[in-house]
Order: sequence, then C-alpha cells, then structure tokens
Amino acid sequence: MRKLQYLFMALAALCFATPVFAQNGATPAINLIPIGAGLGMGLAAGLCGVGQGRAVGSACESLARNPGTRPGIMLFLVLGLAFIESLTLFTLVIVFAKM
Repeated sequence: MRKLQYLFMALAALCFATPVFAQNGATPAINLIPIGAGLGMGLAAGLCGVGQGRAVGSACESLARNPGTRPGIMLFLVLGLAFIESLTLFTLVIVFAKM
C-alpha cells in the first residue's frame, strides 16, 4: 500500500512539472488532453461496469434469499443502475467538452 502511495505522489509531482515545458518559446508544448481524456473515459467506463456488476450480483443474491421483496429490490436496482450509468455519461460529456 505504501508503494502505491509513493507512486501516486510521484505521478502528481510529474503532473505539476508540465508547465516547465511551456516556458521555452521554441519548443512546442505537449498536448496531453487527448491522452487524459481517453484514460479518464476508460477508467470511468471500467469502474462503472464493475459497479453495475456488483449491484446486479447483490440484487440476484438478495432475490435468491427472499423472493418476496422483488418489487422493492427491482426499483432500487434500476434506480442505482441509472445513477451508475449517468456517471459514465457525465464523463463522456466532459471528454467531449475538453476535446
């Protein structure tokens, strides 16, 4: 866990070092927006997929334990899946706004 923390600290320091490249007028600045947008969208889509899988798995398990609660579980399941999917769509909107 400590190594992961050091890795993220080093990556944050490297992100703050990018304005150094913009100080020289002869060297063009590196455009990292498309790379960041692609990584952000991939990360958001992947983690939302994991969240949706866990939500559906938990709903199936709770239905197997108590089938009488189907209407309530299905209502909250569909509502939760809509919220999870909206996070991915908001990320897609931000990617299009930045590009």
